[in-house]
Amino acid sequence: MSPRTTGAQRPAASSPRAAGASQGPLVTPDGRYLIVRGRLWRRADPALPEEARRRLVSELMAARREVGRALRAGDAGALRAARRRVNEAKIALGERGPPWWSDGAPDENRRLVASTSYARWYDALCEEEGLAR
Repeated sequence: MSPRTTGAQRPAASSPRAAGASQGPLVTPDGRYLIVRGRLWRRADPALPEEARRRLVSELMAARREVGRALRAGDAGALRAARRRVNEAKIALGERGPPWWSDGAPDENRRLVASTSYARWYDALCEEEGLAR
């Protein structure tokens, strides 16, 4: 576990992969981020009740479909509204906005993992598992 992990957080799975994903994205040891193509993406707040998380994910997916429809239709107003809904859902999930952890660790969302506090862990994991960096 990372030295930044606090006892108040849900422990990460023993595997560095996302729960239920055999070849899915890697998850940082503290469970805060997914790693996709070498970049950190903040995970949803694990303290969210399952029903609320499910509802918010449904809202996020609906808003993303609206973004696609607005893009195909060339409707700038609908596109702005749909993107606003996407952002609001991501904030409610904890993927954007203030970090959901309370130990004072900085938010490293959207940064390349190689330039973050997870770089050594990631390099060791890549070497151990033979993954491309």
